[in-house]
Amino acid sequence: MQPKQKHCRSAALPQGEFKGRATEYLNFLAAWVSKPRQTASVVPSSRYLARLMAAGIDPTDGRVLELGGGTGVFTRAILKTGLPPEKLEVVEINPAFARGLRRHFPQVSILETPAQIVSTVAGGEPGDYQAVVSGLPLLAMDRAAHVDILSEAFRMLKPGGSFVQFTYSVRPPVSRDTLAALGLEVERVGQVVRNFPPATVFRFFRPRD
Repeated sequence: MQPKQKHCRSAALPQGEFKGRATEYLNFLAAWVSKPRQTASVVPSSRYLARLMAAGIDPTDGRVLELGGGTGVFTRAILKTGLPPEKLEVVEINPAFARGLRRHFPQVSILETPAQIVSTVAGGEPGDYQAVVSGLPLLAMDRAAHVDILSEAFRMLKPGGSFVQFTYSVRPPVSRDTLAALGLEVERVGQVVRNFPPATVFRFFRPRD
């Protein structure tokens, strides 16, 4: 009897998809080598993490803003919720990543501007956005950056809107003192072990009166 042959996962993928994923990983690694504090990880986030990040999006509700689009893992998950592409805007300041996002998502607006001043170029008005989905490496940033990014995000969000952030820590990446100063609260959405490294997702929100 002939022993059964074992097939690796890559062999089961269509050739085009396998090449696309390989290119995605290489681009992400190159970005990490160039600016490790800006990219934070040597590999893109997993689709399991992306699904959890996008889980709270209502395709019939307001606009969505994604911060740090990278190779588009979260972008794909957001669009899979049924959200119309014209209601999604993705912030990405890495020129190579931004070019890739425009190529793969031609109907999505890609903004090459810092997250701290995104309101100056966003297509929607303050209060138009149901969610901000952030892939930014907040753990690598200081308190001033946290204040600026969150203040700008909640300027764009509608009442009851959410700022969704993942981190490689089991604790929120923003201090309690900073959240208190901004009038924000945070709750743990869940943890994804099928990600490298394992990641925890948090939702930041402003309590309604």
